Amino acid sequence: MITNPQAADGEVIWQPDLKSTAETGISRFAAFLASHGIEIGAGYEELWQWSVDEPEQFWELFTEFAGIGLGGVAGPVCTGEPMPRTRWFPGRTLNFARHLLEGHEGTALIGIAEDGTREEVTWDVLRQEVASLAAHLRARGVGQGDRVVGVLPNVAEAVVGLLATASVGAIWSVCAPEFGPGAIVTRFAQLDPKVLLAAPGYRLGGKDRDRRGELAEIIAQLPTLEHIIWVGRHTSIPSIPTQVPAMEWKQAVAEPAELVFADVEFSHPLWVLFSSGTTGIPKGIVHGHGGALLEEMKMLLIHSDLRPGDRYLNVASTSWVLWNSLVSALGVGATAVLVDGNPTFPSLDRVWQVAAAERVAVLGVGAGFVHACAKASLAPMLDHDLGALKSLQVTGSPLSADGYRWAYGNVGDIWLNSMSGGTDIASIFVGGSPTLPVHVGYIQAPALGVRVESWDEAGNPTRGKGELVVTQPMPSMPLSFWGDDGSRYHESYFATYPGVWRHGDFIEFTLQGILIHGRSDSTLNRNGLRLGSADIYAVVESLQEVAEALVVGAELGTDYYMPLFVHLAEGADQSVARDAITRSIRENLSVRYLPDDIVFMPGIPHTRTGKKLEVPVKRLLQGARLETVADPGSVDNAALLEDYASFALSRQAVAP
Repeated sequence: MITNPQAADGEVIWQPDLKSTAETGISRFAAFLASHGIEIGAGYEELWQWSVDEPEQFWELFTEFAGIGLGGVAGPVCTGEPMPRTRWFPGRTLNFARHLLEGHEGTALIGIAEDGTREEVTWDVLRQEVASLAAHLRARGVGQGDRVVGVLPNVAEAVVGLLATASVGAIWSVCAPEFGPGAIVTRFAQLDPKVLLAAPGYRLGGKDRDRRGELAEIIAQLPTLEHIIWVGRHTSIPSIPTQVPAMEWKQAVAEPAELVFADVEFSHPLWVLFSSGTTGIPKGIVHGHGGALLEEMKMLLIHSDLRPGDRYLNVASTSWVLWNSLVSALGVGATAVLVDGNPTFPSLDRVWQVAAAERVAVLGVGAGFVHACAKASLAPMLDHDLGALKSLQVTGSPLSADGYRWAYGNVGDIWLNSMSGGTDIASIFVGGSPTLPVHVGYIQAPALGVRVESWDEAGNPTRGKGELVVTQPMPSMPLSFWGDDGSRYHESYFATYPGVWRHGDFIEFTLQGILIHGRSDSTLNRNGLRLGSADIYAVVESLQEVAEALVVGAELGTDYYMPLFVHLAEGADQSVARDAITRSIRENLSVRYLPDDIVFMPGIPHTRTGKKLEVPVKRLLQGARLETVADPGSVDNAALLEDYASFALSRQAVAP
């Protein structure tokens, strides 16, 4: 493999080693197709083209390649109904948990606590605990379609809870314990859950966090609860007495049981994932057993090149869809590494320490983490033995060109795999292939089976920057939104272009690869010029003086106001930073990108899954009250939003 950390934007920074590409998942899949008489050609582009030209054949053969067993009567791969009414593998049955649990030996899970405590869970122990918990749920009347919810950190019990619920045919949903009680209730109250798995406390930033008061408040607002299981092994905080019958985890899994899987229809609901909830009631996104399994296996086997026996670490809380992908690695026969608490405590270097110590093969992180490592001048390959690491996955937001260069200069000769997808599909639209070169600043390719395009406002395809749309169905598109009559689902994805999925991101296809330009629903539109916030972040956040930034454009009557909020790097001077920001935007973008104000703030607010709160801040500037723009429990630092609300009020007070 060849790396060039000094490559300029768009230049090739990494080339695959042709001697090893035959061992990759993508090459093995191509060989599998050839054994079935399908000769595609030598390149990834030809394979992708076939996958979208012949989607039924692609998904049927991929299902066989991935070893996903389907019961029921064989029939069409999907109905001919247009999106969103398409149904996949009608009449076929399976169980998500069966595929993840059967046929593997050795170590299934490695749990790393914040204090460094380590545990391994073998496949046999994992199967035993799933069987016992599933029997316990059945004995308490939990059946197909019932809801089991969790307020849990990233520990083995959360994995067992998901798999046991799925094996019964019940529906799973989980929130990370740091969510506020209001945020949890607005999610779980929609589901009318029967059983709650909850940690009375959790450890974060070196401290035990007592959540008993918040859990009492949550339980009181979930009147359908019939049973509570306390998961207290990872905290010193004891459980609390409740009127709802409750027991400790050890009791719930104490009785040995046979591992039994309910054969459910391909589109039977598996889990409910929730949108961020920063604007309105969080959407309960329902995915099915079959669609989620197919897309997760494709993303891991093909687009992550994850292999049996590999160790997979994805830095994610239980509330982030990437946690579901982390658990799904079991379906490949890989070992999932669960990092509890703050993964960057006491420093950013902890992620690299864990990756080295656990011999992680595939590491998933957010783009923000990479940018922070670059700002901190970390050099993990000098400080740690990363010899087992073959791939660095990056998602969450666009990765800057400097981020690519930092990775190849300081992590090593690895495949940097930038990808973009979402909670909506529990998968990716665009990502990578280990058989393709990596260009600085660019995502490599569209994902197999995904006909993703860029459309202009008139609905015409363009290779330039446009709306990210998907013009034919994917198996993991949501079955529905929970409790929705279909109208909110339609409005979210299909109102702009009938019958075509509009995701809400800007995308651009180039000869070097693919660019994601940020959210189109928070587009900057100054005097008719549509600007991408990601373009501004790329040039501003690369400055040493800037820790992070947030830009919004707010229509204020006949005026348009575009401020840039800046969180300064430690020790940076405001006047120096202001000059550097202005100069960088002028030189790297255009004077038309210059903000109306540069406002220094103590921090940038995010959702609990790390997305910047552009739309809520915009609404504050337009006069909305703080309590109407975001649920404090769904924000990483609710107090920080008060600073933005105060700024908005002060500006309104002096406005003419």
